[in-house]
Amino acid sequence: MPPKSKADGVKKSRAPAKRKLAEEFPPGEVLTDNAKKKWKLGSAAGQGGFGLLYLANEDSSGSVGVDAPYVIKVEPSDNGPLFSELKFYMRAAKPDLIGAWMNSRKMDYLGVPKYWGSGFHEKGSKRDRFMVMDRFGVDLQKKFEGNGKKFPRKLVLQLGLRLLDILEYIHDHEYVHADIKASNLLLSYTNPNQVYLVDYGLAYRYSPEGVPKEYKEDPKRCHDGTIEFTSIDAHKGTPKRKKVEEKGQSADETKGAPAKKRRAPQKKKEVNGAKKMASPAKRPAKKEAQASSEPAVKKSRGRPKKNS
Repeated sequence: MPPKSKADGVKKSRAPAKRKLAEEFPPGEVLTDNAKKKWKLGSAAGQGGFGLLYLANEDSSGSVGVDAPYVIKVEPSDNGPLFSELKFYMRAAKPDLIGAWMNSRKMDYLGVPKYWGSGFHEKGSKRDRFMVMDRFGVDLQKKFEGNGKKFPRKLVLQLGLRLLDILEYIHDHEYVHADIKASNLLLSYTNPNQVYLVDYGLAYRYSPEGVPKEYKEDPKRCHDGTIEFTSIDAHKGTPKRKKVEEKGQSADETKGAPAKKRRAPQKKKEVNGAKKMASPAKRPAKKEAQASSEPAVKKSRGRPKKNS
């Protein structure tokens, strides 16, 4: 028998299934969502991952113009990213939910895209999933680079406040975004003073029905996200963060280490009506110090002499 090679007998790990590319549709194609509402596609507006973006409008006799207020994202139904994104939009981005949140906080706008509809479109043997959302303008990454990689301090502070509003809303609805970066922050198409956080393909529901999910590392999800901004936990395959101890160390850093006792606060003593801090630790007094504080007593060796 010929000698076995080293590769023989070693099980080959299965490569992840390759995602399919979306099929291009001609302008004028009509899609019907799950609510039986019809949408007409315009020209292609871009590509994201394995999906295509089209300008769109509600179905009418006219064509979809360049100023269309909506875009439709289309992906093959077997692909996962749009399915994950849809779960977030359907649970947390319906117009009435966002409107109620804004009214309760008296906000002029909230930078979370609204969900307008979704469904499947079959053409021949191919089946695609689609989602309808608002149209947006340029992203902050392009603005940043076009401005010499500098933003005024006032603009940075305003962006930070708006982003905090967005994250508060997302977290309050049991989700984390897991892919925050400048290229996912888009300006409104109609109002360049408004910024929106988009792309929820990696959004993670961390606390379904108010019950936090267990921390669990998943090799299949390792390194998901954008490498420059991916957290340590995301590199391990989980978007959920481990519990943080009092001193800011993660649970795995303190595992097996003895717990450190905290020093009790020092008590104040009153001496002659004045407050004085007690010494942190009392040391035993030296013999010389004791001798100096006590009256001197001569010690003699042997028996004492009798008085005559």
